[in-house]
Order: sequence, then structure tokens, then C-alpha cells
Amino acid sequence: MNPSNQLPSKPYLLLANIGQLLTLRGDSTPRRGSALKEIGLIENAAVFCGGGRIIAAGPQLSILREHWLRKNRSKLQEIDCRGGVVLPGLIDSHTHPVFFEPRLLDFEKRVAGASYQEIAAAGGGIRSSVAAVRKASRKQLGQRVLGAFNAMLEQGTTTVEAKSGYGLTVEDEIKSLQAIRDAARLWPGKVIPTLLAAHVTPQEFSDKEDQYIELVCRKIIPQAAQKKLAEFVDVFCERGAFTLEQSEKIFAAAQKAGLGTRAHVCQFTPSKLNALLTYQPASLDHMDCVALKDLRLLAREETVATLLPAANYFLGQSAFPDARRLIDSGVAVALATDYNPGTAPTPSMAFVVSLACTHMKMGPGEAIAASTINAACALQLQERKGSIEPGKDADLALFDVKDYREIGYWFAWNRCFQVIVAGQPVLNEKS
Repeated sequence: MNPSNQLPSKPYLLLANIGQLLTLRGDSTPRRGSALKEIGLIENAAVFCGGGRIIAAGPQLSILREHWLRKNRSKLQEIDCRGGVVLPGLIDSHTHPVFFEPRLLDFEKRVAGASYQEIAAAGGGIRSSVAAVRKASRKQLGQRVLGAFNAMLEQGTTTVEAKSGYGLTVEDEIKSLQAIRDAARLWPGKVIPTLLAAHVTPQEFSDKEDQYIELVCRKIIPQAAQKKLAEFVDVFCERGAFTLEQSEKIFAAAQKAGLGTRAHVCQFTPSKLNALLTYQPASLDHMDCVALKDLRLLAREETVATLLPAANYFLGQSAFPDARRLIDSGVAVALATDYNPGTAPTPSMAFVVSLACTHMKMGPGEAIAASTINAACALQLQERKGSIEPGKDADLALFDVKDYREIGYWFAWNRCFQVIVAGQPVLNEKS
């Protein structure tokens, strides 16, 4: 299937013959603890959409008794959901789509036994993607980004956070954000752009990390904000990337520029989170190595912990983020693909749901909630996205399965057969 660019023929849409509807209805705060299991399941359901929003969702017999529907059903565009599963459009709240080439040498070295850090020290890793991005034009990068967005859409994703981070100069980070904006204008879903100039220190600033941080804070962040190219600023706070003190400078500059904050943190080594949490980041991502006292802090915050198991899978790691420890501690947990050329080249949120179930011991309902309503919270979009409730954006994913637990069961198999964005079908039947 490919995204359709045709204009809608009818302003109202009825999704009928839904075997299981997962509404994820509830309040607009992140789901925690046992609440993460609450998926709002309705069987034999229907959803009525109009004006790009959800008008009604519930048991089909109840929806079809609506007075307007009974009188105007012929005016509707109707989709037979074939007894399948319908859920909110999946939300991928952590991706790195602005790259030009796959990192095949890294892949080969890792298969031969090299670690992530060893590959980076040998000139691979993030820096190996930088040269190609710097050489590529904005148009070329935008085409690559749009291709990635379309691949995500076909797997049921309707909202994507998209980071820069492979340019690492003023010009190339701005170019990367412009490429994201160009692609977003051609894509039916919602895109949240994030500036990740603080990904690693570029080669020309080797041994001058603090000077690069000054460049990011004084020039790149202000320009991205002035040009309205980013909604968030991200930083890779990790050994071999940036220290906690440097990350705080990035957060302070972002806050001064009026941008939100998020961070890669605790992927390989633990880090004290209290200083970062004072900036009220929307999300802290990876979170493989978190101290107990930091879990207690997170449990009291609105900050979401976004877990990225596809990276652990592709890096060949035996350990995965300890989702059960976080959930049982009261931390709000989301899931995302971490789509990128080096550690997670997958556009599939359904695959991430499967990994969360099989390797992180999350229940299927918990994994879906973490990929919808909690992922919306990680992007501060929960008032519009992440659940199927009257007034919210009509973004939905239709799956050719009879039971929602099959979404995580059929791994590496795309069972999504239609996607609705703003109340309109956006996939056609062409392969």
C-alpha cells in the first residue's frame, strides 16, 4: 500500500464492523502503574468522524442509532473494518530520519563482535553519517525523510517526532530541520521537529567539546527557534557524547529560546537525573540504566521515560530496558522505534510493541498504551492525539487481526491495512 494524495470525496467517515476498538480513553495525563493496562476495549464497535475529529465512538448499534447518521448515512464515506482491530494512530516519539546512507560497515563490524563504543572510536557510529548529510542537498534529504515517514505510515504510525543530528554545523543542522519541514508538508500525519545538534562532537571540534557546546547554545539553538524549525531540543547525555553539565547548558539555552527539552540518557551508563528534571523535559529516552532514587524522582514528574528496544535488538544486546521496574515504580513509560541508520533501522512501531512484550515483559495492552496515549504525552500532544474520544483528532490505524494481542504476536509482519489521518483514509491498495 502507498499513501494516497487524493482529496477526500466526503467530509464524514464511518468505520463500521470493528471487532475490537481500543479507545485508550481517559484523562490527559500519562498512564502509570496498573492504569497502563486500561485500553478502553469495546467489541462490535464503530467510529464516526467529521471535520477531522472524532464525533462518536462506541458499540456499533449505539453509534448507528444516532439521529444524524440514520438520516444521512448515504452521505458518509464508510469503511468496513472486516471485524478487525482499530486503535489510535501509533505515535513514534523518537526518530532520526535525516540521514542519507545506511551504516553497513558498522553493521558488519558489530556482527563480527565490535561494541558500539569500539565502532565509534574507529570512526564509525554517528560521525560516519555526518559526511553524507553535509554533502546532500536539502531536497535530497527531504526526499529521504518523506520516504521514511511513508514507511512509518504504512505500519500504522500517524504522528512522528523527527530529529536532526547528523549535520553538526549551523548550516547543516538548519538544512536538516528544513528537510524535515519539507517532508512534513507533503505527509498527511503530524510531525514534531526536534533539534539534536548536541548528538556528538563533530570531528573538527575534537578535544574542544565545550567550544562546540557554545556554538550549539549561542548559534544553532537560537537560529532554529527564530526560524520556527524545531519544537524541542535534544541532547545525547552519555559517555562518549556529552556530560551532564554540558547537557544542562543545552537545556538552559533551549529554555531561553522558548523550546521544549528532551534527552537521550542512561543508555549505556547511569546518570543523575535530578538536574535535568529541573528543566521539566517532556521525555527522557533510552533509560536502560536508571538508579532507584531517580526512579522515585521520575514517578513524581510528568516527564515520560521513552524506551527504545529496537536499538537493543539491533545492537545484539542481551539486556533490554527494564520496563517492569519502571512501570512498577510509577514511572510513565512510552515506546518508540529510535529509527536511525546505525542502531535501529526500522519504521515499525508494531515491531517495537512485539519487542516490548517478548523482551521487556510488558503486556500487549501496556505496550499499545505506551505507543499511543503515553507517546502523545511524551510529545505533549495528549489533548489532541493518542486516544479515540470525541473532539480528538481522527487518527486511527486499522489492523487485519481479530484480537489486539496479535499486533505484538505477528512480529516482522505488517498487519495494518488502512490508516485514517484527520478523518480521511490515506492508504490505497496499490503495492
